Amino acid sequence: MTFFFEILLGGLLSGLMYSLVALGFVLIYKASGVFNFAQGAMVYFAALAVVGLMDKGMPMWAAVIGAFVVMILVGMSTERFVLRKLVNQPPITLFMATIGLSFFLEGLGPLLFGNEVRPIHLGIVDEPIESILTTFNIVISKFDLAAAAIAGVLVGSLALFFQYTKVGRALRAVADDHQAALSLGIPLQNIWAIVWGVAGFVALVAGMLWGSRNGVQFALTLTALKALPVLILGGFTSVPGAIVGGLIIGASEKLAEIYIPPVFQSVFGGNFGGIEGWFPYVFALLFLLVRPEGLFGEKHIDRV
Repeated sequence: MTFFFEILLGGLLSGLMYSLVALGFVLIYKASGVFNFAQGAMVYFAALAVVGLMDKGMPMWAAVIGAFVVMILVGMSTERFVLRKLVNQPPITLFMATIGLSFFLEGLGPLLFGNEVRPIHLGIVDEPIESILTTFNIVISKFDLAAAAIAGVLVGSLALFFQYTKVGRALRAVADDHQAALSLGIPLQNIWAIVWGVAGFVALVAGMLWGSRNGVQFALTLTALKALPVLILGGFTSVPGAIVGGLIIGASEKLAEIYIPPVFQSVFGGNFGGIEGWFPYVFALLFLLVRPEGLFGEKHIDRV
């Protein structure tokens, strides 16, 4: 039972990091109705910017600030020069634009900052917390706990910001009805620019956390796309859904990694490793068949 709780807790901590990436998707989709396929590439690009600036001699704090400015500019420039030009176009056109942006960032990042696998040292050691190990006989990494705390605080802060501030109320109005919000004097383009800028900042934090754990490499793009099952579970327009969905996906992924392979091997034989790579997507697909709008999403009804 202790081992089960250890795996479960580790999954929940990882889930908070998935929630952080999912939040970037949710904010953009909620404000503009655009599914930003490039969010994973933004995570990779942000992490590359940090290590690239450090390679040029910048101290860590200056590299983070520089990367922060870069990601804000990337997000706001995308809104200004790409998506604003495509307003009122079919959703598939906007989606294809974000796919193009994804390929662009994936190519531009290595060109500017190099493509070697490099770690980001945040000063947090990846070793068990002695007090928890001694008291509860549960292995919890200091890095996992710190990363989850950072992700949780950021996700919670942004959720409160968009729930109770003037900008947040404007965002909800824009999400409900663009034309009505515009008629009330809400500057749509400013709201979209803010949301894309915040998505860039979220990508930076996620890129630093994942880059510190796995090294800065192209695989960060694929890791960030683990947010897709989170969105399916939580709902594409729900900030609380991103949090809950991340926790569910993180926990189920870790539990499946440990407990499903022995069952498959006893039934079918052979080796069934790598389940953590595909299980979240299968789980999300099955959930999609039962509740397409997600746990916190809104049902969409078209009248004809």
